[in-house]
Amino acid sequence: MKDRTLALNTALLTASGLLLRFVGMVWQVWLVGRIGEAGIGLFQLVMSVGTLAATVAVSGSRFTTTRLVSEELGLRRPDGAAEALGICLLYGLFFGLAAGMALLWLAEPLGFLWLGDARTVRPLLLLAMEMPLTGLDSVFHGYFTAVGRVWKSVLVAIAQQLVTIGATAFLLTGVPAGNLELACLAITLGRLFGAILELIAMAVVYAQDRRAHGIRRGNARHTGAGMTDRMLSIALPLAAASYARSGLSTVQHLLVPVGLRASGLGAETALADYGIIQGMALPVVLFPSCVLMAAAELLVPKLTMQQVQSESGDIRDTAERTLGLGFRFAALCAALLFALGGPLGQALYDSADAGRFIRLFALIVPVMYLDMLTDGCLKGLGDMMFCMLVNIADAGLSALMVWLLLPRWGLGAYIATICFTELFNFVLSYVRLRKKTGLRPDLRRGVSITALAAVAGAGAWALNKTINAGNSVPALIVSILFGCLIYGLPRIIGGAAGRPASCRPRRPYW
Repeated sequence: MKDRTLALNTALLTASGLLLRFVGMVWQVWLVGRIGEAGIGLFQLVMSVGTLAATVAVSGSRFTTTRLVSEELGLRRPDGAAEALGICLLYGLFFGLAAGMALLWLAEPLGFLWLGDARTVRPLLLLAMEMPLTGLDSVFHGYFTAVGRVWKSVLVAIAQQLVTIGATAFLLTGVPAGNLELACLAITLGRLFGAILELIAMAVVYAQDRRAHGIRRGNARHTGAGMTDRMLSIALPLAAASYARSGLSTVQHLLVPVGLRASGLGAETALADYGIIQGMALPVVLFPSCVLMAAAELLVPKLTMQQVQSESGDIRDTAERTLGLGFRFAALCAALLFALGGPLGQALYDSADAGRFIRLFALIVPVMYLDMLTDGCLKGLGDMMFCMLVNIADAGLSALMVWLLLPRWGLGAYIATICFTELFNFVLSYVRLRKKTGLRPDLRRGVSITALAAVAGAGAWALNKTINAGNSVPALIVSILFGCLIYGLPRIIGGAAGRPASCRPRRPYW
């Protein structure tokens, strides 16, 4: 993938990701007001099981599709890319159906025994119908990432989210206030409706793309010999590792309300606290990360092509540039979230607790964001199994800490668990990437970037305190833009006064 194409696709995914997350956050705020913190907590419990089922439905198919199609295109075999997609679609359909059947069969024991709440059974049954669609959708998304035409899948994703929100809002109008089970059913049914339309749209868009770009099966059976074996050698280890990670993560999420109740909190209070962290604070903290998630996703085909073409120098340059720019962005986000966390919680949710948690998690934003990019680099270099093993260890450690610490120390232990395991994951992944690519971080530049970000955060906080009128959203937007201006001003001035870029000595990007 050429640098210009990568930049355009990254910008497109970033813009669409910001739009989707903004719409999603507005929707989440509306949901909190409609069904309450306890309702959000109950739906998060349903989705903790739904996420595990979706992991089975995907079973590594999205990354496998991107990797195989990128390899075939890097080797100048477009017919092999078509064969790879066809095999991956069959794989996605098989595991999607398997996940749906398993969820139908296990919905009652999961709801009654695992989740400990009968209100989750019917939403789980409805969620099972979404799984085959999820398996197929993931393959199409992986294909469009590999071929560099992500704008097509982006448009479908935006339409799908808008349809889902509209359908869910319509269904919720008929739900009596306080009926959390019916509210969860309405949300799940809205998701299913959106998923059906998304799959139909993706199939139509792919058919048009295939005709427009001449991707045919042709002699792919000869040029792409052993495609099924190659696909399974990538997908099955990824699937097994993702099952372990998602299963442990699900256990962790199920243990949180139990641990909070054991620490002395009431059942509804524990559910509400869990909902504040998972459904309110973390979505705000992770909102800007869609910029880096877009870059991480597009790194896979770029680094894969560089690897199959034996361009080791370009690989190191790509990794350094990506992590360096990622750190600049993450430092600014961390500073602004820490400075404005309280007003954000009040403005979005009218919740002081949400603001407090936003500020706490802002401290580990650089770690969380850079871990996304590090994983993207490793996966692009074919080291996906290492990433999955680290993620399994992360999830297992999280579940163990939640089980041991929450009954004694309550909510503080849960926050400490999240922070510690994020750091654990990033350190292992970064060390691995440095060994594979020879990264050369500039620590002095990292310190200067951190200091500048702190100044930008302080400036945003001071301006917000000056112009704030009841934690208003316009005041927050102006304050954030002011912080960004402070952060970018030295670079703008230096760029205007400095030598041409072609005359400057090459330095690491940190």
